[in-house]
Amino acid sequence: MNLHRMLLERQAAGRPVTVGLIGAGKFGTMFASQCRLTEGMHLVGVADLNPDRARSQLKLGSWPAEQYSATSIDDALKTGRTAILDNADLLVTHPAIEVIIEATGDPGAGIRFAIKAIDNGKHIVMVNVEADAVAGPILARKAKAAGVVYSLAWGDQPALIADHVDWARACGFRVVAAGKGTRYHPTYHQSTPDTVWDILDKYMKIRDRNSINPKMFNSFVDGTKSGIEMTAVCNATGLHAQAEGLSFPPATRFEHAEICKPRSAGGVLEKAGVTEVTSSVYRDGTDVPHSLVMGTYVVFESDSAYSQECFREYSMLQDSSGKYSCLYRPIHMIGLELGYSVASAALRKEPTGAAICFNSDVVATAKRDLSPGEMLDGEGGFCVWGKQTPAEASLEQGYLPLGLAHNVKLKNPIKAGQRLKWSDVAYDADSLAVKVRREMEAAFAKPNAKVA
Repeated sequence: MNLHRMLLERQAAGRPVTVGLIGAGKFGTMFASQCRLTEGMHLVGVADLNPDRARSQLKLGSWPAEQYSATSIDDALKTGRTAILDNADLLVTHPAIEVIIEATGDPGAGIRFAIKAIDNGKHIVMVNVEADAVAGPILARKAKAAGVVYSLAWGDQPALIADHVDWARACGFRVVAAGKGTRYHPTYHQSTPDTVWDILDKYMKIRDRNSINPKMFNSFVDGTKSGIEMTAVCNATGLHAQAEGLSFPPATRFEHAEICKPRSAGGVLEKAGVTEVTSSVYRDGTDVPHSLVMGTYVVFESDSAYSQECFREYSMLQDSSGKYSCLYRPIHMIGLELGYSVASAALRKEPTGAAICFNSDVVATAKRDLSPGEMLDGEGGFCVWGKQTPAEASLEQGYLPLGLAHNVKLKNPIKAGQRLKWSDVAYDADSLAVKVRREMEAAFAKPNAKVA
């Protein structure tokens, strides 16, 4: 309730919150378009491997050219303008920058920049949920030890869902399920960057196919992004992954309390206290009316008969028994809302969601039969998709994290639908991302358990 006032105080004192953005993609551009209008916040620099793209993206985000004409970080700090860089390390190590936004989408890069930011005393807002799914619990632990904030990105669904869970628990309700909506059909798990257009053309009228990255969009379609995001939610809230991951039940936004409850109570969940993603597509391929395709939700219960009666009186979305109820948010605004995380980290020293445990993992799972010698191409590609899996099972079985299943060669034959293991691939043990992940596995393994 006080973030805007606190930003105005920083503006009045001539000390706006200083921000460095790594990655000028869609999310970063959306943030920049609003940061330009946010009093008390200064986007000091934007780092991208392609500086010309960064300039064109800022122009697209309604920035006048003069505003991103700073010649260096120091010039940007002196003039109030923004510098465009091709070297993100300059942002991460500059002493005057308070908050780093990691928006590359690359797990390895995200882990490297997060650690460097923490080592340099910067708060880090992790738009890169792919990196969080691989190593979020250990990164959050390192940040806390260093006295800085590691935060999920408000506007992206995991942070919003974590907020729903926090709200419900702070009100004394038991959280039964939390998650989001998406378009899903069982056949989508086999989708590739070549075939994704057959699905996208049914609900997105994309005139210029060159304007989007089909591999990135495919990760939303094939179930991977849902597994990644629900893993981030579990690890930030203490909720659990179901044994077989997400089941994607079709549901209207008004049916979540009826559907997202335990099977013992007539729902689809294996137990209470888990994540689930609902589909806006019925199994026969028809669209679900009034779906939650862009939204988020929490299903909760109270053992108070009086509270349950209040649910009815105040028009809550109850199930047929009256015991379970749902609160939902119909949309998320992605990078347009990201300033909330930046302000919270800098001014309240509080994350908008951050890993507190390692309850869930997202595991590379074969889209088709795979042969030894094949090179895996990671998220949204032709070989694997990401299946949400309980972290305990992932550690016991030695499953391969989806975020590290890129540019690694397969050693063993894998059947379609089979989850891959570390032992199935020739990974680089000296890679920083692998080292950090292995450190996390050892840190969160049960006592006396062996890390596969």
